[in-house]
Formats: sequence, C-alpha cells, structure tokens
Amino acid sequence: MSEKELTELIEKIKLRRLELGLSYQELSDLTGINKSTLQRYETGFIKKVPINQVQIIAKALNVTPGYLMGWENNKENQTYYLNPEAAKMAQEIYDNPQYKVLFDATKKLKPESIKEVMKFIDYQKAKEEGDLNE
Repeated sequence: MSEKELTELIEKIKLRRLELGLSYQELSDLTGINKSTLQRYETGFIKKVPINQVQIIAKALNVTPGYLMGWENNKENQTYYLNPEAAKMAQEIYDNPQYKVLFDATKKLKPESIKEVMKFIDYQKAKEEGDLNE
C-alpha cells in the first residue's frame, strides 16, 4: 500500500466513523478489533492495515472496502440510518425470514395503508422523543 493509499484509507475511516458518530470503543464493539489498534490505524501509526481488517471496518462503517481504499467513489453500502444500532436492527429484521415480511408486506399494500404504517412509526418516534401530550 502506497503512502497516498494509506492516507486516503485513514481519512475515509475517520470521516465515516465521525459521520456515524462512533467512538473508537463503539467501532471496536462492531468490528471485534481492539480499540487501540483502530486508533493506531486511524492515526497512521500502523502503516499496514490487513485487507481482512479493511473489510471488517468497511462492513461496520457500512461502506465498501473499495471506497475505503480509494478504488471507488461511491460509498454504495452507506445506509440512511445514522444510528448504528438502528441500522443493525433494520438489517436483522431484513435478514430474518420471520421479520422480512414487514418489508415485503408493503409491496401489496395500498398507499393509504402504507400511510397508516408511517403514521404509527411517526407516533412511536414522537413517543420516544417525548413529543406527545399523553
């Protein structure tokens, strides 16, 4: 890996980690990579990041390894979930055949029914944020 590639990798990991609001500890929890190792990667103290580590970090940051390496401009795997826990839960729902029906069900719903589901989600969000006068 050239110095330029390493610099780009470091910058993209740090930027994406900060975009998601993740601490080193939170990224460590998501990747299984030691917190201090992640810090050393990000500061450039460690000059060689193994490709399997790049893949693990990319998955946790919800981007492609190619994006982190500077081989592609599109983040591709970037999610609209800013909260990693919510993203993880959504992925679990999607991956679980029992729950996947929640996503698939909207294919056959009328727009009015989808709006009702959206209202319920908005209600739950407002409830959690304390914006309801109950």
